[in-house]
Amino acid sequence: MPAANDLKKGQVISFNGEPHLIMETMHRTPGNLRAFVQVKMRNLRYGKSLEQRFNSPDHVDVLPTDRRVLEFSYCDRDTYSFMDPETFETFEISSVMIGDSKNYLVANGKADVLFISDVPVTIDIPSSVVLKITESSEGIKGDTASNVQKPATTETGLIVQVPLFIKTGELIKVSTADGSYLGRA
Repeated sequence: MPAANDLKKGQVISFNGEPHLIMETMHRTPGNLRAFVQVKMRNLRYGKSLEQRFNSPDHVDVLPTDRRVLEFSYCDRDTYSFMDPETFETFEISSVMIGDSKNYLVANGKADVLFISDVPVTIDIPSSVVLKITESSEGIKGDTASNVQKPATTETGLIVQVPLFIKTGELIKVSTADGSYLGRA
């Protein structure tokens, strides 16, 4: 087992019997005290973040992980099916693990999935996605005040504020961080 000094951002450790993703590490050496490692980590099962101090010589259990880029296939009730484009193996991920990312998943869309012992644990989606507008009201002619926007519904059910010139059937680029309109695709 590696020492706490060897921890790096992005590793997954076992802490209190739960998998935790290391988000930040900082090695500290106070003047008259022993050195320690301050770690900010997130519980992968519950999503809660916490900070923990480890003494430098402490040993930590680092879990073997694997990151794969998977393609979203379809959603069936509360499970989402993904396929590995290289091996054609399919994986089902619960809607609880997907969370708000469901608003940005379209057929054949790519997602970065973290696996621990061949079990999917977390999903990361790109910073922006292209979505099709399925419903949008018509803009009023002559209503051209600066930055006037209207609500539009995308193929995933996400409602986005878009400019008046966007019509039903158009493809738009949407930020996955806050769901805002970025432009036409």
